[in-house]
Amino acid sequence: MATEKRNQLKLHHLKPAPGAKTVKRRVARGEAGRRGKTAGRGTKGLKARSTVRPGFEGGQTPLQKRIPHLRGFKPHNRVEYVVVNVEDLSEFRKGSTVTVQDLRAKGLAKKRGRVKVLGDGALEKALTVEVHAFSGSARSKIEAAGGTATVVE
Repeated sequence: MATEKRNQLKLHHLKPAPGAKTVKRRVARGEAGRRGKTAGRGTKGLKARSTVRPGFEGGQTPLQKRIPHLRGFKPHNRVEYVVVNVEDLSEFRKGSTVTVQDLRAKGLAKKRGRVKVLGDGALEKALTVEVHAFSGSARSKIEAAGGTATVVE
């Protein structure tokens, strides 16, 4: 029973880990002190005062001025389309309906994003194409071949 009491951890036995607590150095407290007068900062100049401003690189041209300035802006709500050309649609059978899922299954469109058909190439088959967007020339080529162009949401 006596050994149990001896090995018990109590609140007054707790202390911080070695090196966790350091004594705060009081600088510039009188000329006689170790860090009196200039407090180990030398004399005058920006670094002898409170702080060096963020981004200051010692007089060297700072990073934000070295990087080239890009003109204009990029709208954050811009809709990005995956592009498929009219000539790519010739892989499908005549009279079939081509959807976004069909294009992705054949590897003509990426797995994500909206799909837009552009008018590059020729189309001789009548197809029903259902995608998110068409260019004017793509729509006219699909309809000239006897197919229909339908916009889906």
